[in-house]
Amino acid sequence: MSGGGIATVREYLQAGLIDGQHVAVAPVVLGRGENLFAGIDLRQLGYKVAEHVTTPAATHVLLKR
Repeated sequence: MSGGGIATVREYLQAGLIDGQHVAVAPVVLGRGENLFAGIDLRQLGYKVAEHVTTPAATHVLLKR
């Protein structure tokens, strides 16, 4: 489990310190959210979608290296 803000998680991803991550993507009703993966090439870093599930509330994606 990783903690911190978006910038911290990005640093961990780019350093290869995260082996797996569960991401829940939900629509934004008001305003804009920050893009967790902006500027990161997940394929180049060895991450693949291991599983995904779509529900009415969100799409859940499991990324693994």
